[in-house]
Amino acid sequence: MYLDQWGTLSGSLHQWRVGFTDGRPLTLLSAMFIHINWVHMLGNVIFLLIFAYPSEKSLGPWRLFTVFLVGGAIANLVASLMLDTPGRLIVGASGGVSALIGAYLALFPSARLGIVLPLGLWLEFIRLPAVVLIGVWALLQWLFTFLGPAFGYVAWWAHVSGFIAGIIIALLMRPFIKIPRLK
Repeated sequence: MYLDQWGTLSGSLHQWRVGFTDGRPLTLLSAMFIHINWVHMLGNVIFLLIFAYPSEKSLGPWRLFTVFLVGGAIANLVASLMLDTPGRLIVGASGGVSALIGAYLALFPSARLGIVLPLGLWLEFIRLPAVVLIGVWALLQWLFTFLGPAFGYVAWWAHVSGFIAGIIIALLMRPFIKIPRLK
């Protein structure tokens, strides 16, 4: 079986309309479960661990899975439409994980996240507002969207659109869930 049968191929809106009859939209989901290498997968898993656990406490497992799948599918579709190289393969869970980051921000806007800051030979653990850290991450994703080719073949549009989709989906779900207070 070829990777392009499971990964999302970039293409125009017209190509997507034509492909709707042959099952092509399923690749928007299947592409999220394929990674290019272990480093790609490890990066997604680290972000998944940081943002999925507290979000799952509020959303529950099925809503969290919905945010991941719907946000990831939207991210893959947007990335496939925005890439300038037709026929380029899009794989990875980055769009779905970015949707979870967006959902985390929408659910816990006043949360604080801890980071390890290297200070010469010492490491200092500090807590910063999540909106600052996630804002820096989102800004970098947006910048890399336009500088992307200089940083390899990454579907930066999937990161940006997944993040936005996650915020919107979480805000739509917010009236139906109880949000615990984070420490």
